[in-house]
Amino acid sequence: MGDRQRLRVLVLNQISALGLKRLPGDGYSVGKDLPEPDAVLVRSADLHGMEIPPSVKAIGRAGAGTNNIPVPLMTRRGVPVFNTPGGNANAVKELVLAGMLMAARNLPAALRFVDSLDPTMADMDRAVEDGKKAFAGLELAGHTLGIVGLGKVGCLVADAAIKLGMHVFGHDPEITVDAAWNLPAQVKKATSVTEVLRHSDFVTLHVPLVEATRGLVGKNIDQMRMGAVLLNFAREGVVDEAAVLEALASRRLASYVCDFPGPALNRHEQVIALPHLGASTREAEENCAVMVVDQLRDYLEHGQVANAVNFPQVSMARESAYRVAIANANVPNMLGQISTTMAKFGLNIHNMVNKSRGEMAYTLVDVDSAVGDAVLDSLRAIDGVLSVRYLPHHA
Repeated sequence: MGDRQRLRVLVLNQISALGLKRLPGDGYSVGKDLPEPDAVLVRSADLHGMEIPPSVKAIGRAGAGTNNIPVPLMTRRGVPVFNTPGGNANAVKELVLAGMLMAARNLPAALRFVDSLDPTMADMDRAVEDGKKAFAGLELAGHTLGIVGLGKVGCLVADAAIKLGMHVFGHDPEITVDAAWNLPAQVKKATSVTEVLRHSDFVTLHVPLVEATRGLVGKNIDQMRMGAVLLNFAREGVVDEAAVLEALASRRLASYVCDFPGPALNRHEQVIALPHLGASTREAEENCAVMVVDQLRDYLEHGQVANAVNFPQVSMARESAYRVAIANANVPNMLGQISTTMAKFGLNIHNMVNKSRGEMAYTLVDVDSAVGDAVLDSLRAIDGVLSVRYLPHHA
């Protein structure tokens, strides 16, 4: 980035050094206490109570969920919020498999039993033999796994379960084309969550927490097979905790395995609650850091958008050194007003791409000559324009 002013990236959590190294020192200042940052990098820090400076042009979340970020507010400011879908998918997949195995083989209870034995006792071998009968379990092979949510994690879990000899039912009303291609052919398609619950010995949830998925598994839990196992490594709110506790008490559920400890669940003998370990591997943290930094940098330097939860995907190869990026409300005649404004200042549009997503639209424009402040101010003055950035490229 030469001798231009450095872009400032505020880091609010521990982000893998492998990712941060991808921000070149001659173009970026990176730190935990930077005034007027151009971008924010975050993992779990809650930004809802934080005053996000007007200088912020983008927020990057090194992970999939963005519940800790005020996305609607950022959208109104014309600020994209990036995440890293799939960056921790393998880590979550492996933890789901571990959760199924722990429940199937009664491993937590067995470990507690062994831990209770007095190491000085003379007949430990006999105590072990007598005690192990209480922990007899079942094998995963031949049993049915139901998967609700067939994104990157769901597809990986399905593939691994099939290789373990399980039958798999899957349901996702909003499955993407890419996910559908990656889904193993052996997965039986279910038409509803209830159908998954009815046919499965194990059910695992892999959906985001939105209004439509809040309490996704609740009263319908009574449709599950007696002695089934429910796994939740998605978000705490997609399961109705009270309904789960009732199902555990009636033995409708043999076990509830989740990544979200809570007062009602802690020390419950049928609950296996882990301390938010889903993405807690070195590999996942590195993958997410590299992914989000690359996305952030591509946006800051070239205006391109990949994996933003509130912006459309936009990519345009540079054919000019002079680029303008415009975020605006998705309303009629916006492109016409942008083109007219540029023509008024004698600018020739070399290339343009415009994409929309819901109420948000985003436009990249490459022009053949330098863009002055008067042009940018005129663009900002157009009703519905949320943000305008000039991105000249110096070779």
